[in-house]
Amino acid sequence: MSLSSSDHKAVARRYLWSGLGFLAFGGLLALLIRWQWAFPGQPVPGLAWALPESHGALTPPTYTAVFTTHGLVMIFFAVTPLLFGALGHFVVPLAIGARGLAFPRLSSVGFWVYALGGALVLASFGLRLGPASAGWTGYPPLSTSVFTPGLGQTLVTVAVLCAGVSAFLYGLNFVVTVVRCRAPGMTWGRLPLTVWGLFFASVLNVLFVPVLAAATVLVLMDRLLGTQFFVAGAAAVGGGGDPLVYQHLFWLFGHPEVYILILPAWGMVGDFVAFFSRRPAHGYRLTAGAMGAVSALSGLVYAHHLFTSGMSPVLGRTFMVLTLLISLPAEVMFLNWLMTLWRGSVRLTSPMLAALATMSVFGLGGITGLALGAVATDVPLHGTLWVVGHFHLTMGAASFLGVFAGLYFWFPKMFGRALHEGLAKAHVLASAVLFLGVFGGQLAAGYAGQLRRLYDPYQYTYLRHLLPLNQWTTACAFLLGAVQGLFVVNLAWTLRRGRAADANPWRVGTLEWTCAPSPPPEGNFARPPVVLRGPHALSQPESIERLGRDWLGQAEDLPASPATATSPEAPVALTSGGAS
Repeated sequence: MSLSSSDHKAVARRYLWSGLGFLAFGGLLALLIRWQWAFPGQPVPGLAWALPESHGALTPPTYTAVFTTHGLVMIFFAVTPLLFGALGHFVVPLAIGARGLAFPRLSSVGFWVYALGGALVLASFGLRLGPASAGWTGYPPLSTSVFTPGLGQTLVTVAVLCAGVSAFLYGLNFVVTVVRCRAPGMTWGRLPLTVWGLFFASVLNVLFVPVLAAATVLVLMDRLLGTQFFVAGAAAVGGGGDPLVYQHLFWLFGHPEVYILILPAWGMVGDFVAFFSRRPAHGYRLTAGAMGAVSALSGLVYAHHLFTSGMSPVLGRTFMVLTLLISLPAEVMFLNWLMTLWRGSVRLTSPMLAALATMSVFGLGGITGLALGAVATDVPLHGTLWVVGHFHLTMGAASFLGVFAGLYFWFPKMFGRALHEGLAKAHVLASAVLFLGVFGGQLAAGYAGQLRRLYDPYQYTYLRHLLPLNQWTTACAFLLGAVQGLFVVNLAWTLRRGRAADANPWRVGTLEWTCAPSPPPEGNFARPPVVLRGPHALSQPESIERLGRDWLGQAEDLPASPATATSPEAPVALTSGGAS
């Protein structure tokens, strides 16, 4: 793998390995949090080398740093780079018939800025006062030098800025690529739903990441230059600023970020339920339109995160209505997926299982979020683990399973080798069940009143009865971590000794599978494909009659009669060296 190549597939592989590394790191930090809630103050087996003064036990400052870094790493350095950096970079040009991204060097620059940010996060662990500890949201005044002195918080704040710059660069690149670089005939109505999801999410990146960047720069100025944009009260001199402004800026980015992470997964679910039900996607235009409606509304609902901040009741009611309104297009998508599955010839491949699991955990996360969208129920639940359980189901588990749906689907295309399907299915199913165990346990603890971020919840008498529930949830979390070994073993074995992948193992008609070899060469296609139809030409009677198979390539000519067909299962465009 060339580290200097600006080919989109090489950049995608860089993001893939980096994102998987940070996913493992963030996951280990999550297990430390769970250990503390199950066995508060007790040494973590095998951690004495890192925490010699406490013999391996998490102290309150260490615990604060761990949950801060866990949130930042998972969002900015693991899930987002895997969805956009790895899958987005790899899929977008191939799926629209382009020879590459519109600005290939920009992609390479974006990766190295992201890598710099990741290095800063890791370096912060080696500093005297430790890494960041102001929470993943970085709220002032906690993130100012008064409450988090030392270089660690500063380095991590710069790291978030780097991740934002990287996200803006690939977001801009994807938008321009989809608008300007589509193959002849690839109209908007013929785009795969995955591309629609990545496109809308990229638009949100371009619009809202600069808001986060601006807030982060102002925090840095407060920390390093003595400004007081977010400093108030006794710590301020001459009037100071207002920390609440940061919260508005952060959530103006933060809530669209939820959709930035889930829109690509929605797109993949829309495609995969069609591919593996062997039916055209029901309500294709409605699904694409629903994703657009969610994107348009995503910036108008952010203030439901601030219901407990003293917001005017009039504004509270407005944002409550908007928040509940955004669930309508999501329901349209869900119904379309179910209608596609209805009476379909469902094939439970690993990408399909991951897509169905994404639907399930996201549906549960969406239902539990309704309680947080209404003012009356949000106020008592806002500070509890209910928020954490909901948040992790929608943004964590659904995005995670969406990532693996995409990885299992496009891995043969990326590396030319086929993963072991049995191990992949076991990994997906076990992960989905254990996700429900972990985050279902958090929802139950939150409903019982356990506050989030407490170092030792059992110091409060009314929470002591939750210890067995938290220990059960922790057991699920450790099992979830262990189950990821299935993927690691599968990955290592396949890359070393896996069998060569079939040209079109999923029997689908999108351009990357029918017009490019696996893995695709630089430039992707021998000649630009000319697109003739949409991505879900499945189970068409004329295709079955004339080609002897139930799928038709997007750039494939349909023979006039069965006699002119070449081979029943051969990808016609591939054998002819491109689109026919």
